[in-house]
Amino acid sequence: MGAVNQHGNCKMSEAHKLLVLAGDGIGPEVMREVARIVHWLDANRGLKLDITEELVGAASLAVHGVPIRDEVIDLARKSDAVLFGSVGDPAWSHVGFDKRPEVAILKLRKELELFANLRPAQLFDALIDASALKPEVVRGLDIMIVRETVGGIYFGEPRGIETLPDGSRRGINTEVYTTSEIERVARVAFEMARQRGNRVCSVEKCNVMESGLLWKEVVTDLHKREYQDVELSHMLADNCAMQLVRNPNQFDVIVTGNLFGDILSDLASMLTGSLGMLPSATLGIVREDGKRNALYEPIHGSAPDIAGKGIANPLAQILSFAMLLRYSLNRAEDAELIEKAVSNVLASGLRTADIMSPGMARVGTDMMGQAVLREMEKLA
Repeated sequence: MGAVNQHGNCKMSEAHKLLVLAGDGIGPEVMREVARIVHWLDANRGLKLDITEELVGAASLAVHGVPIRDEVIDLARKSDAVLFGSVGDPAWSHVGFDKRPEVAILKLRKELELFANLRPAQLFDALIDASALKPEVVRGLDIMIVRETVGGIYFGEPRGIETLPDGSRRGINTEVYTTSEIERVARVAFEMARQRGNRVCSVEKCNVMESGLLWKEVVTDLHKREYQDVELSHMLADNCAMQLVRNPNQFDVIVTGNLFGDILSDLASMLTGSLGMLPSATLGIVREDGKRNALYEPIHGSAPDIAGKGIANPLAQILSFAMLLRYSLNRAEDAELIEKAVSNVLASGLRTADIMSPGMARVGTDMMGQAVLREMEKLA
């Protein structure tokens, strides 16, 4: 993306600062298809980006000896948004946990306080046969799951593994949430609902967990104080899992904690047919300059088994960039243009290997990216 680093016809202060971290495996391949769109938006829609590209994951380990440098974290703090590819490489599976490629994304989330993960589960009509559910059940699926990502049982203390007096061992993890942690992620969900179907379902286990009871009380109180215009419902996490399979279209926005969000968002993603189609965003605190830290990434991994073969699906990376345009740069029209182009390309019958079905035309990464760009040109 380096060619869009600077523009002679505008002041640098007018450009949005974007940090691009392509990462490992198929990351650089699918990110190149986003670069095509960036250049087109620059030339045709007046999008000015001041882009910095850096290494993360195994790529950073190979050059710098660490999964992510402090300098890159600092760049992320100063950027309007971070566009992330993927990290992971089995060649580094022998190193300690603190040196694993995946530490890069974990450290970014922690250092930027990226507390609210937005994972849409949207089914394109052209891919309805790829879903695990019957077409009549899943048609029109469009859910947004808002998952809290820096609290809960994954980060609560005490935690660890201890040896008991009788020689047996005990593993400990603690589910912990505070009022402020619950309020800030619930506020993101309510604001998101106002832009969609205006409905929020808050999910917990208040019947057996005190942290769940607090979650329900805090969300209810926040709704009463600030969001009475949004319809609020509550659901136990196990029932939510069942309802996502039984009648997923009853949901608009789901907000939940770290553990349940991890499970439910993966479940919902498979209703759409392929991980290669799904983008995500993780939002952080609002900074002193009024902007919010944010990172955008596809939910698929680095897929080292197909890296370099030119067959990876770039659509999740492209749709992640569309989310970036909408939520960080306030360019909803450009986001909608990309999303409509992706939908039209799929409707035309083009498929990458992961979403291939009988009667469709199989294409590689490059051709899929070009097809989206051509469709954007037609729509514009």
